[in-house]
Amino acid sequence: MELRQLRYFVAIVDHGSLSRAARVLHIVQPALTQQLQQLEEELGATLLHRSAQGMQATDAGKIFYEHALAILKQVSDAKSAVSQSTDKPSGTVALGIPQSASGALAFPLLTAVRAAYPEIVFQLTEELTGNLTEQLASGRLNLAILFDDGQLNKFSTTPLVEEEMMFITKADSQFACKKKTISLAKALQVPLILPSIQHGVRPRIEQVVRQQGLKIEHVIDITSIAILKSAILADMGATILPVSPLLAEIERGEMRACSISDVKLSRTVSLCASKNIPLTNAAMAVEKLVLELSSDLVTSGKWIGAQVLKSNH
Repeated sequence: MELRQLRYFVAIVDHGSLSRAARVLHIVQPALTQQLQQLEEELGATLLHRSAQGMQATDAGKIFYEHALAILKQVSDAKSAVSQSTDKPSGTVALGIPQSASGALAFPLLTAVRAAYPEIVFQLTEELTGNLTEQLASGRLNLAILFDDGQLNKFSTTPLVEEEMMFITKADSQFACKKKTISLAKALQVPLILPSIQHGVRPRIEQVVRQQGLKIEHVIDITSIAILKSAILADMGATILPVSPLLAEIERGEMRACSISDVKLSRTVSLCASKNIPLTNAAMAVEKLVLELSSDLVTSGKWIGAQVLKSNH
């Protein structure tokens, strides 16, 4: 198996056509077809099939596509690591961030990387936590912001902040707190709009609820933070989340957040990297910037409800 075969296969999937892929790759179509056939013979599987929509990956092809992307990225990173200078980090850095943390970090991080390292091509991916874990393990991501649920041992992790989770409603909601705080038991009596189990925050909530001998009785599962916001503003229920994904709505007075008084309900936000794949100079520069930026955001009061952890001082 050759690297060019991986590049050819990825191009065919991306463009959905042998002829378009051949034009982009600057090779003749019969040669491209021959390389694809050799790849399929070596793998013992059909990777692509023709459909009304063009060339599409089979189930085996979809699996191989993910691995091919990861391998090609690692090769690109290796070239960058060899060629780039430590004074001016350059190359591509891919960082993944969960939806529920992007409100606090995404835009400040984009701005900071652009200002500090203009030579770096910074790719910021917003995904479900489960998807980020898979992409980091495979090498498609250099770094990922993840929530420490006790399952991060396979990664190199640096704790960033601890975020308090709060009871959040529409400002004038029928479910809104009458006081500044609410007990967990009372919060659970309200219909809850919560991120689905694939979001890192949900397992943490359920763990604390079980530890208190309680149950979540009425819950609406939402996979999108945008839809969750709409459901809260429609007064379909309340949520238990860190403030960061709903900060804009709280600052505009559209939503209200109350502390949960009787239990510590929080999550640890960590910066993670692969233990097996070395970071490029560019990725190490971004890693350092994330640590500095998260601390600055908390200290300045812009990351509400978060506390810097000692290892990030």
